[in-house]
Amino acid sequence: MLKWALIFLIVGLIAGVLGFTTIAGASIAIAKLLFFVFLALFVIFLVLGMSAARKLTNG
Repeated sequence: MLKWALIFLIVGLIAGVLGFTTIAGASIAIAKLLFFVFLALFVIFLVLGMSAARKLTNG
């Protein structure tokens, strides 16, 4: 998912440089959305992993 966010970011930056502002804006918005979804999932799975590790070590 982070890979797709970076791809959309690069497409948005290139489109912005070339003057395609509508495509650039949409691409940057998609990149932001994907990044924040990735970040939220990362934090959720990090917390779940830590709690599962505690359960395994405690017993």
